[in-house]
Amino acid sequence: MNLTEANVGESCIVKDIATDDEELKAFLFRLGCYSGEAITVISRKKSGYTVAIKDGRYNIDGNIAEAIQI
Repeated sequence: MNLTEANVGESCIVKDIATDDEELKAFLFRLGCYSGEAITVISRKKSGYTVAIKDGRYNIDGNIAEAIQI
């Protein structure tokens, strides 16, 4: 299951980042999004998602959300 399937307001644990793009993995790691970390979908919009990771809120697009396995 990936992040696009999570309900708004639901806190989930990241299981994996399913991509071969090392830059994307490094970007998400810098945000604090890595295996074992909690992530919460704050809102879902046409252009992407607003998520909470640790103490920050970030806007991510659908492609990144699909790579985040929960």
